[in-house]
Amino acid sequence: MAEQSAPWPKQGPASYFPSIENKYGRSIAEWQKIIADCGLDKHMAIVGYLKSEHEMGHGHANALVGWTLAGNTATP
Repeated sequence: MAEQSAPWPKQGPASYFPSIENKYGRSIAEWQKIIADCGLDKHMAIVGYLKSEHEMGHGHANALVGWTLAGNTATP
């Protein structure tokens, strides 16, 4: 897995990460742990989980799940 640390890229899914961290009060590494532990493996199922269980907006959830499923890992 590729490791990525802040500051995040200014384009693509990771460009949402500062907003995600600020709005939802968890680091990207914490969100990736939540994704890993949710028991789901399909992109849209995980997006739906983040939206319903954590009240995350669709764009934020989609960006986070896509980046995570692509094999990227944030440093805690």
